[in-house]
Parts: sequence; structure tokens; C-alpha cells
Amino acid sequence: MEKKFLEFCEKKDLFTSHCRILIAISGGLDSMNLYELLEKNKERLGIQLVLAHVNHGQRPESDFEESELRKLAEKRETRIHVAYYSGAFTEAKARTFRYDFFKQIMEIEDCTALVTGHHANDQAETTLMRLIRGTKLRHLSGIPVRQPFGKGELIRPLLAFTKNELMEIPHFEDSSNHSQDFFRNRVRHQYLTEFEKENPQMQASLCYLAEEVNHWHQALKELTSELTIQDLASFRTYSHSVQSFLLEEYLAQFPNLQLGRVQFQELLVLLRKKRNCVHYLKSNYELDQEYDFFEIRKISQKSDGQVLPFLLEFGNIFEIANYKLSFGIPLEGKNVEILSVSRETPILIRRRKEGDQLLVNGHHQKLRRWFINHKIPISIRQEALIIEQNHNILSVVGLVTSDLSKPSKSAIIKDRLYIQKIDR
Repeated sequence: MEKKFLEFCEKKDLFTSHCRILIAISGGLDSMNLYELLEKNKERLGIQLVLAHVNHGQRPESDFEESELRKLAEKRETRIHVAYYSGAFTEAKARTFRYDFFKQIMEIEDCTALVTGHHANDQAETTLMRLIRGTKLRHLSGIPVRQPFGKGELIRPLLAFTKNELMEIPHFEDSSNHSQDFFRNRVRHQYLTEFEKENPQMQASLCYLAEEVNHWHQALKELTSELTIQDLASFRTYSHSVQSFLLEEYLAQFPNLQLGRVQFQELLVLLRKKRNCVHYLKSNYELDQEYDFFEIRKISQKSDGQVLPFLLEFGNIFEIANYKLSFGIPLEGKNVEILSVSRETPILIRRRKEGDQLLVNGHHQKLRRWFINHKIPISIRQEALIIEQNHNILSVVGLVTSDLSKPSKSAIIKDRLYIQKIDR
């Protein structure tokens, strides 16, 4: 097994870019095999090891297992970190707790990879679980050998092995692995057993299916890499199948936005229509579609939400984002914009709102239309600073200045607002 393990690690180039790795160790057969193999070959692989263990406190033997793992780590002079789970226990909550803990330890220990003991049996079980619960085809690609995680990556070097191939070494048997209260256990001990009566190679078949789906997905990504989705003029010329695939790829960057089949089709229909709209999706996400461009974004409170709107009085200076605004006090340095204003009333600094208009080249124009005509990206529109006085927009900072704030020969310049861009 050791030879196959090393060949797999070298073939997949798993540890070349890592010097210090974190091993998730439960004490079970899989994680103990992982630790044994990496400990024995750490010099060859050029890595240092750190251990992380979670005591879920759900079994009487949990504390004993933690103690034995601490002793083993001390004997081998390996650093070990332990976290203690508390509160109501569910599979999902425990998993979130574990992986949040692993991310924290990776930062503390300066580890660039988390390594777990998932093996081929886990791959087969995961694929079947997703089939039973219902999923999209791309999610049948199963557990990847490596994937981004925290500020590094997550590596699973035992996926090339079945549980029967693992070395029989000292380990702990988790009694909860036989409880039928957990979905994975029912899949492992009941459903797979029944399927194997029809197909003795069922686990291998599921692993092969996951691999095939992964190859299919990677091939499609490469073949469509030159196609764009946010350019709707081009997007609308593609076939339904290509549109669906591109939209799935785009949505993958929003893991908390899980659209059902009906919602996904509704979104496709919206993108095919040539109209401007802001459409709420779900989970605090919205679609903003204007002319031939769209963006999906999370609706969240801006960091300046308690600062804006802000009234700037004469003689004061205000800083926000990358700008310094001074009412009546000249600013030194470069990149200073000057607006003509009245000192009689405060200046309102705010974000844009529905119905905003400004006077440009002698004509009143809706700010929304000005943004569209000048193809200003949605992200910039959202962050644009509006300068208003006496209910009139004087400027959209860094983008456009109203005629009202431009001095004329006949105008009496009462005072000035100085706006300076700051490099932070």
C-alpha cells in the first residue's frame, strides 16, 4: 500500500507546493492510516505535520480516544490541536464545526493544506447519497482529490484506496458508525448492501461514475472557456444547453444561493429577455440586469451603512472610502476636484436612489440612464458617492459633474467643495 500511496501522491503532485500540512485525525482506521503513511514518508515528501482532532463528546470513549491521540502525538513529537463540540448535535452542524476549526488551525500553524482520510468507499457512499437525495449532474462528480480550502487547499490522498486496502493498524472503532440514525450509515450498511446483491461491483461502479462525470465537467469547462455569460448579447445566441451550463458555472461562485430547478429556469427566462430589472432571487441575493449586462449580488449592509447619508457642514472635512471631502477648506496635493457650492446650507453625501436626476449639458437626465449610456458597471454604480445640495445633485464623485456646480462668468461663487481621491 505504501508504494501505491507514494506513486499516487507523486502522480497527482499533491504535496510539491506544500511544506507544512494539517492532518484531520479522528482515530479511525482511515485517518490513522493517513497519519502513519505521512509520518513515515514526510522527509521524502518534504512536509512537516500538524494534527487536529475534534472531540464531539457524543460517546463515553471520546475522552479516552483524545487522550490516546495526544500521547501518540507527543511520542512522535507532532503538534496536536483539539477542539470540543458543544450544543445540539447534527451531522451538518458537527461538520461545519470541524471544518471551521481546521481553517483556524491552518492559519495558526501556517499550514497550506488540510489532509483528510476519505477513501474510495466514502466516494461511493457520497455519490449514492446525492443520487438518493436528488442532485444536479455536476454534483455527481463526487469528492475531489484536491480542492481550494480556506487560504490553502484540501487534499484527500486515500481516495485511490478502498477500505479493504487500508493497513490493519491500531485504531478506534466509532460505535456511532453503526447507528441507523445517520443517513450515511443507512447508505453504508443497508442500501449499498442491497445494491451489491445485484451488482457486487456497485461501489466501484459508483466511483467510476463520479470520475466520468468529473471528466465530462472539466471537458465542458475547457470547451466553453472562451464563451461569456455576463455579455447577454452573446449569451442569447447560444443554445439552451450551453446557456444552462454557463449559468450553472456562474452560479457556482455563490455556494449559499441554491436555486431549485424551477427557479433556475425562471432565471434563464429573465436573462433571455431584453429588459432592465432588479429581481430578488432567494437567500438575500438579487439579479440586477441592465441592457446587455447582468450581475448577481448579495444584498448586504454596506460597511458605511451607518455613515451615509452624511451632512457635511461648512468648515468641516469628511473621509469615506477612497475620498476626502472638504467644505470650504482647500486641500493640498494632487487629484483634487473642485465644485461650486453655497455655504448657506449643508452638503448631503449619499448613495444613489430611485429617480435621481442631474443637469448635464443643459438637459436634465435620469442618473440611471446616464449610467446605462456610459456603460458604468453595476458594482461602480452601487458604490458611487452622490453630492447633493438644496435637493439638487451636484456631482457623482469621479464620474460626472452637474452643470449646477460649474462656475460661470455671471455666477457668484459663494464657496467651494474640495474632493480628493486618496490612495489607501
